[in-house]
Amino acid sequence: MSNIVAIVGRPNVGKSTFFNRLIQRREAIVDAVSGVTRDRHYGKSDWNGKEFSLIDTGGYVKGSDDIFEAEIDKQVELAIEEADAIIFMVDVEAGVTGMDEDVARLLRKVTKPVFLVVNKVDNGKRAEDAVEFYSLGLGDYFTIASINGSGTGDLLDALVEALPEQEEEEEKDELPRFAVVGRPNAGKSSFINALIGEDRYIVTDIAGTTRDAIDTKYNRFGFDFNLVDTAGIRKKSKVKEDLEFYSVMRSVRAIEHSDVCLLVVDANRGFDGQVQNIFWLAERNRKGIVILVNKWDLVEKDNKTTNEFEKYIRSQIEPFTDVPIVFISALTKQRIYKAIETAVEVYKNRSKKIKTSVLNDTLLPIIENYPPPAYKGKFVKIKYIMQLPTPQPQFAFFCNLPQYVREPYKRFLENKLRDLFDFEGVPVSVYMRKK
Repeated sequence: MSNIVAIVGRPNVGKSTFFNRLIQRREAIVDAVSGVTRDRHYGKSDWNGKEFSLIDTGGYVKGSDDIFEAEIDKQVELAIEEADAIIFMVDVEAGVTGMDEDVARLLRKVTKPVFLVVNKVDNGKRAEDAVEFYSLGLGDYFTIASINGSGTGDLLDALVEALPEQEEEEEKDELPRFAVVGRPNAGKSSFINALIGEDRYIVTDIAGTTRDAIDTKYNRFGFDFNLVDTAGIRKKSKVKEDLEFYSVMRSVRAIEHSDVCLLVVDANRGFDGQVQNIFWLAERNRKGIVILVNKWDLVEKDNKTTNEFEKYIRSQIEPFTDVPIVFISALTKQRIYKAIETAVEVYKNRSKKIKTSVLNDTLLPIIENYPPPAYKGKFVKIKYIMQLPTPQPQFAFFCNLPQYVREPYKRFLENKLRDLFDFEGVPVSVYMRKK
């Protein structure tokens, strides 16, 4: 579990530019996937090995200044309630505004770490102009330029130092958690109601009916687990109500605290950019993933439709294509138990531990026949393999020159691990270490 950091402030101070810079710092390859970096309002980042989730409140309130002033208290209060630390961003070009003072008035009352960040400071003159922000009464400030990253290092050093230490919640007697996630109105609540056989959750045609992440204890196939129904996550431009913003933050937490994410996709809307956004958030958190294509009974189909739809989804989630896809209908209960059975298998795959001796006996002969390509005239020799003691599958390959092993070969090793030991639905991490 990681901490949550909220970025607050009035519009047009550069929050989104700063946000995107931090997100892209972590996994540029994943973020380059089409649709992932567009309209994002949440994501993961890390600094000096410490992870945290980032919530961008920018663009949340729309309209004229007077509407913003009427709603700004709610927005900041929600961020304060859910976040572990708050970045309050202001603009040196505009100076101290009335809206900045409104936010500062709320932030002076909180006990959580608050970082006043003066953006767009890219020369000495502007650094001098930033002095006026002492008038906000929040103490020292950090000067940065989001556009080129200047000053962000000092800010992030202070931020991660102030974040509370997170205790590992891998208790042996704690039930596995399966989070049902997806965009609004995809049929998440209907799916859980169909499973438990009662209308526990309110279901309407209005997107956003579910406002919170709710647990339901469930037993199927002799396996106890918690099912978590989450509010739908939608594009930042569509998040208008303060209550819905709160729900999005809760959904992000639900994903972080889960073991397996059941991603419900509306078959009529397809596997669009926002669904991919949720998929990659679960993948970055190293969660097991099952894709459920719901409302399949409403789709006109022939003998090729299922294969074509599945092929399209896999093309959108490359290179992590080893994910089970189940076509369901929550309304007719078509294949809903198959969905849970698949989720249980993915959970077992995520918890799987491979003996070191088995790893070395099976993989070292393959590596000997297909060694890493020589790089800069250097030959890499892999001597030893072990699985790391982590909640999800991570493997260390010990060799003489780990820095010369390229990404394609790491992908080759990951694929061999999947072929030999079945990690379907689970992100697998491969690390090269100096022997």
